[in-house]
Amino acid sequence: MVDKINSNTTVRSFKHLNSYERGEIYALLKEGKSIRYIAKKLGRSPSTISREIKRGTTLQLKSDLSTFTSYFPETGQAVYENHRSNCGAKIKIATAEAFIKYAETKILKDKWSVDAVVGYCKNDPAWKDKYIVSTKTLYNYIDKGFLSVRNIDLPLKLRLKPKNKRIKQNKRILGKSIDLRPEEVNTREEFGHWEIDTVIGKKSGDNALLTLTERKSRYEIMITLNAKDSKSVDDSIKKLMEMYSDTFKHVFKSITADNGVEFSNLETLLKEYGIEVYYTHPYSSFERGTNERHNGLIRRFIPKGKSIKDLSFDTIQRIQNWMNRLPRKLLNYKTPEKYFYEELSKIA
Repeated sequence: MVDKINSNTTVRSFKHLNSYERGEIYALLKEGKSIRYIAKKLGRSPSTISREIKRGTTLQLKSDLSTFTSYFPETGQAVYENHRSNCGAKIKIATAEAFIKYAETKILKDKWSVDAVVGYCKNDPAWKDKYIVSTKTLYNYIDKGFLSVRNIDLPLKLRLKPKNKRIKQNKRILGKSIDLRPEEVNTREEFGHWEIDTVIGKKSGDNALLTLTERKSRYEIMITLNAKDSKSVDDSIKKLMEMYSDTFKHVFKSITADNGVEFSNLETLLKEYGIEVYYTHPYSSFERGTNERHNGLIRRFIPKGKSIKDLSFDTIQRIQNWMNRLPRKLLNYKTPEKYFYEELSKIA
């Protein structure tokens, strides 16, 4: 017997089935309705309904362990969404081929982060009319293996290990506390305020690195020290005095250090220039957060235990240049180098 219904539903073309329609298909099949009946009822072509039933039909197990097949709207929806996600990814990747290749080069060769690549391209006029995917999409492509970049190639994420609370006392404070630092320094509104620290390689008998980070521009200076002591630090600061000459006191308005003995003479050395030196609270390296973060970047190239004495000047310079030429999201994807020299031009 042929099913007959009266329907004035307009047939729609090129529209995908939705979850409500899949529910209707399930109910009508339960009533024993034919594919043509369901198609007319929903205003669809019979071939669309046939494909959907085939897509959503799955094997089921009865309580007596026998099997049967049946259409389920949830299965049809899941298969549909999976097909759509794969299709969209292929379309986007084909459109963004130039960007994908650029991203692979920057991540693998220049050690840029995923977000740095995306942010830099969005701000670079050369990429204005080219297709760029979002940071999240680029991460998804890497996870799915669409790029030659693997997760192991990406910069390490910050990992915080839980530590037992330690109570330490009687740590010497060398000079003026960070609590007295002016607000314009804390908020990074003014250029010329630096954080300072040392990075060591081997534990003994090795050179060290003096690292200085300008708080506003995030510009980094790295200087090799003969030893981790106050004399070596003082000698390095004197080199900076010679380098910047008359502009030194304008480029270096303040320096924030920890209470390491190597910084014990900083205040005396810089006093004649009117440069303030502030010291963090004991065991509070987070109060030099920018410099600490940069030291972490340096550790990608100089892991603990690697001798600094064995590193050439060119190698140290290459690491410094990489850090200063890395686009930063918090600088609107400008590089610290560009930002720093813009500030220097104002002084000149």
